[in-house]
Amino acid sequence: MDNHFNTPAEVIDLSIKACENKTRLPLGKMILLGIMAGAFIAFGGATSSTAAHAVENVGVSRALAGCIFPVGLMLIVFLGGELFTGNCLIIMDVFDKRVTWGGLFRDLFIVFFSNLVGALCVDLLIVYSGNLNYSGGLLGAYTIKVAVGKIAISPLQGITSGILCNILVCLAVLMATSARDIAGKVWAIFFPICAFVVGGFEHCVANMFYIPAGILASLNPAYVAKAEEAYGITAEQIATLTPLHSLANFIPVTLGNMLGGMIFVGLPLYLIYKKNWENK
Repeated sequence: MDNHFNTPAEVIDLSIKACENKTRLPLGKMILLGIMAGAFIAFGGATSSTAAHAVENVGVSRALAGCIFPVGLMLIVFLGGELFTGNCLIIMDVFDKRVTWGGLFRDLFIVFFSNLVGALCVDLLIVYSGNLNYSGGLLGAYTIKVAVGKIAISPLQGITSGILCNILVCLAVLMATSARDIAGKVWAIFFPICAFVVGGFEHCVANMFYIPAGILASLNPAYVAKAEEAYGITAEQIATLTPLHSLANFIPVTLGNMLGGMIFVGLPLYLIYKKNWENK
């Protein structure tokens, strides 16, 4: 009887083949696909913030955001895109001797900065579209609050939260591979991504939207005044909204995302389904 889904072993085999193809992409195509992926994730971040910004209950707010944010990964899976966090699964190809360590880190480097370009494009479009004016500028204030909170996290929190995030993101990618129809892929993506958003975990590509959006919003005095009024954001906190200060989030979160995808998902699944454990 034919299964309506791919087995875990088949999923890992399909993923290894797909990841090998990712590293063989022409440079221009890799960059364009990376830009698309960064923009798609930013759309998920922007629209989920718009939906959740005026909800005072944190649990309800995150649940609402979690229902919308998965659209970003769905766009990538269905239309194409190279996403830094998902590409951490290329580690399986390294252990399978299909890709070198150099090939892995070349791909991740190019895709990371391509994702950044795509996210920044959406940042600019969102800010200048007037989207942050919703609720009398409260969305702009909320955008500032989110960015301030992300920059303020400790390195340990960034690493551990990044690990938790990319465990779920990579599992979503693999679960999407297990489904053979579009409806199955939608639900396979939805629940793990919803879980990471509800959990408040840190995703470096999503933060390429959230933090620059907060920096841009902080340039608007009306949004700053609203942030001070609604959330008690201080001038000292506003002063941290700079590209240099944002590295306090991006460095540990990116490291955590890499560990989560490589060590906590890619490596164990490779050892379970692909390694030959027979005694020689």
